[in-house]
Amino acid sequence: MSERKLAVSGTFYPNDKDEVARYIEHFNQVLEKNNITTDTTIDSKAIIVPHAGYIYSGFTANMVYRYIPQDIKNIIVIGPSHKFAFSGASVALYDSYPTPFGDLVINRKLTQKLIDKFDFLGFDDKVHCEHSTETQFPFIKYYAGNVEVVEMVYSDCDFNNIAKVIEYLMKDEKNLVVISSDLSHFYTLEEAKVKDSICVEAIQKKDIKLLNEGCEACGMIGIKAMLKVAKELTLKTKIIDYRTSADTSGDKSRVVGYLSAIIS
Repeated sequence: MSERKLAVSGTFYPNDKDEVARYIEHFNQVLEKNNITTDTTIDSKAIIVPHAGYIYSGFTANMVYRYIPQDIKNIIVIGPSHKFAFSGASVALYDSYPTPFGDLVINRKLTQKLIDKFDFLGFDDKVHCEHSTETQFPFIKYYAGNVEVVEMVYSDCDFNNIAKVIEYLMKDEKNLVVISSDLSHFYTLEEAKVKDSICVEAIQKKDIKLLNEGCEACGMIGIKAMLKVAKELTLKTKIIDYRTSADTSGDKSRVVGYLSAIIS
């Protein structure tokens, strides 16, 4: 049995299940205290989530993971590569994905089917030491229990190709797609809000061209692919949360932006 080796456990998020649970419980207590509820009538087909350390972006990510439908069987996480530049995308052909809450099973059958169907997909072990995807799996295990997962990491890749994969996956209502992306990096708070507002508006309007007008999301390819599919399938988009690292650190001189959204 092979497993995906963890790269950022203990740094981006705690490696102890009780500590991760305390994070999530705290996030949910804040929501409850502020009377922020989850609309259970929304039938989520996909979500967009940030991928920084939980202390910074965990609250924003947690808000949207509360919307995972209970009957989902497969969750496919798609994120950008930060350490390696390569052509196309890699899907993980391991057997399991460890999290502090226990292992998730990787759906090797679905993963291999994607590789066989889409010629830009393959498997390269070294690129899966990636935090944009890894940070999602503790949330997935916590909220979705025994679902099976697929991890896709992309680099130099046409968003239209990723869109084809997403559309194919969405034909099965038991699949949920997770698009991982942070927003602008290391601008002042005022500058970041201007750039990030373009990303927010583009997602709300499903406007791919608008993303090119100043949005600096590191997962731009994944977001464009998701918006293309949402537009073609006439799906709705809804922003769940937006904030920056300044909300945690108090430092407004160099911030990173985060948002979460639902596609339904």
